[in-house]
This record gives sequence, C-alpha cells and structure tokens, in this order.
Amino acid sequence: MVNNEVRCELCPRECRIPQGGAGDCRIRVNLGGKLRATTYGRPSAVHIDPMEKKPLYHFYPASRVFSIATAGCNLHCRNCQNWQLSQRGGEEMEQLYQLMPDQVVATAIARDCQSVAYTYSDPIVFYEYVYDTAVLAHEHGLKNVFVTAGYINPAPLRKLCKLLDATNTDLKAFNDEFYRRNCGASLKPVLDALVIFSEEGVWQEVTYLVIPTLNDDMGGIHRMAKWIRSELGEETPLHFSRFRPMYKLRNLPPTTTATLEHARAEAMDAGLQYVYIGNVFGNKATSTYCPRDDSLLIKRIGNRIVENRLSEDGRCPVCKVSVPGVWW
Repeated sequence: MVNNEVRCELCPRECRIPQGGAGDCRIRVNLGGKLRATTYGRPSAVHIDPMEKKPLYHFYPASRVFSIATAGCNLHCRNCQNWQLSQRGGEEMEQLYQLMPDQVVATAIARDCQSVAYTYSDPIVFYEYVYDTAVLAHEHGLKNVFVTAGYINPAPLRKLCKLLDATNTDLKAFNDEFYRRNCGASLKPVLDALVIFSEEGVWQEVTYLVIPTLNDDMGGIHRMAKWIRSELGEETPLHFSRFRPMYKLRNLPPTTTATLEHARAEAMDAGLQYVYIGNVFGNKATSTYCPRDDSLLIKRIGNRIVENRLSEDGRCPVCKVSVPGVWW
C-alpha cells in the first residue's frame, strides 16, 4: 500500500486506512502499517441479560447470557437505538471496562451465565476480540451468541462461524435503497451473511425493525419472508420489532401494533412458521405456538418466560411435532 496505508478486509467497505487514521467504523486503525482494533479488551457495555432479550426464542430459553460490546459500528443507521455506543470511537467513550478475553469468560462463569453474547453495537468491528473470547468460551463450556447487522465479508464470517452457536441478524429492510439511504450500506452482503450462517450450521433467528413510512411496505415484507423461507428455511424464527423514535428519526411515530400484526400475518402467509412481535408488552405473538395444532408452547411476557410446555426433547405436548431450536 502507498505511504504505509493498510486495507481492512473485514467488511464490504474494505477501508483504505492511512498511517494514524481509522476506518469508517472509527475503531479499526492503522498503527505503524498494521491494522489494530483500539477497543480490544475494552468494552463500553457489559451486562447480564436473559437470552430472550437478544432476541433468541429458540435457543437455551430463559438462560443467562453475559453480554459485551465495544464502541464502533460499520453501519450508520439513522434509527440506531444504541447510537451513543455505535457511532463513537473507543477514545470518545466515557466508560471503558478492562476485560480481556479470559476475564470475560471467567466473569461469565462466576455470574452463572451459560453464554457470552457479542451485541449492542455490532461485534463485526471488534472481530478479533470476539474471536479470541469465543475460543476460550468454548473451551470452558460456554456458548457464543452473535447479534449483528451482518455487514461482513464471507471469508472472516466463515472463520468465525466455527465458534458461533447462535446468531440474531438485524435485517434492516428488503431493498437496497433503504440500506443506502438509512444505513450507508447495501443489502446483498447481509443476505449473503444470512445464507452463510445457515450453511455453517449456526442456529439463526432474524429481526426486522418495522419503521413507519420507510420499510413497512407489506409487499416488501412478504417478499422478504418468502426469501427467508426459500434460502434459510420455513422454521427460521422471524421477529418483527416495534420502532420507537430516536437518534435521527425522532420525527417518525412509533410503529402501531396493527402494523406489526399485519407484517406477522404476511410472513406467516408466505410460509414462515415462527413469527414473533417484539417491543409490544403483553402481545400474544411474543409467545411460541405449535405450527401444526396452534397450541401454546412457550408463554412469554416481555423477556420473561412464564410457562414452558415443551417436552425435554423440544416437542409439542399435544401433537408431538418437533419444534426446531437448541433447547437445553
């Protein structure tokens, strides 16, 4: 590279970073001609969550997950709910923990967590920190959960998938124009990532934040659901989440419950079997129902499971159909 410039090949942006400069994500920098992530071992968010908060509804239900995130993101979504974390570099954060990979794993075990989640901002940008922690997590019997927007190149993703047990990918919309205007990115790499997760055998769920006037077209939602059914499988859980005004989209209203229920109906009509509604407290579509006989399998209120009727091997107690997931 010219003048000690380095190219980051982690995501589709493939930033060319001059000496002393940073990539688009703000945390991957060129130090002496070598690419470094400034937030390695320095998360700005650390929390214990229920698995349902990710959201993952078909993976170790009601288990505790140790969640970490650093500053930075390779997308710039105008609706970002974690923008104070994602749209800053590590040196801009007031709060920085010192947690190297072995300390993350030790803390997760000490706090009786069954998994480590890489989440909140986008763990793609702190890839090396994720990778090294995930290796140790597996060595100590913990599961690895990856919550992402999926804007990553295939080679590093396939390498990481060997260490991942579950992922929830935030599919922002099903058209490229939305990605360009709202996120400064493109759709195809995200779709490619979803397919790779499936090919690599990582348990996968998908979230779609429904934003009024921007990605709430029911025709597009139906096409997206058909694509998920075709490429990922009809048993892939899909979560429609309620938008609340924040960051650069404070001018828009919250998503109505009726819109979310319409989206769910469209997805189920397209052939998906497990379609959920999130961020609407008390809505019955937060719970899991049998796709064969419609009996209640797992009742949720918010992120809390109040009743679980699944058998130990993950079957409906009425018709005995096997419900896909990683249950216990």
